Amino acid sequence: MIQIRDEIAADVPAREALLDRCLGERRTAKSSERLREGRLPARGLALTAERDGEVVGSVRLWHVEAGGVGALMLGPLAVKPELQGEGVGKALMREALWRAACRGHGAVILVGDAPYYARFGFDAGLTRDLAMPGPVERERFLAIELRDGALDGARGVLAAAGETVTDTFAPAGQVAQAA
Repeated sequence: MIQIRDEIAADVPAREALLDRCLGERRTAKSSERLREGRLPARGLALTAERDGEVVGSVRLWHVEAGGVGALMLGPLAVKPELQGEGVGKALMREALWRAACRGHGAVILVGDAPYYARFGFDAGLTRDLAMPGPVERERFLAIELRDGALDGARGVLAAAGETVTDTFAPAGQVAQAA
């Protein structure tokens, strides 16, 4: 059985190995990574999928802003290749979006496969006035509003927001997370 839970510090090495396996070691060269560098994920929005004590999936959401409008940036989402197609990614996405909405966040932005993310309500039209801090294929630059009008006024290049790694001290065995 798959359990989705908050990420803990002990998950990080397995998470990094999973991301390398699923996304390749060049994953750190992507534009989305510029928004994550040196930042902490949003509080309660770093999730791990676990089966029999093994990390089999991961997703994190990060604070960003554009034109003074805050949002979350989702990514990366990764699932152990042997389990892809079994609903683990879908469960991680639903949990992440539900938790974001419950915490009062208004919108989530991502760069990803449009047909896959459309099933959750993501749409490229919501990012038409936004840009990434590097190259991105426009049809893969998507958003969903968790609250109607949450992206009204959001314009320009996305910038990292939220706490930096040095803003928060994490005791051994815990994952520091931003508010």
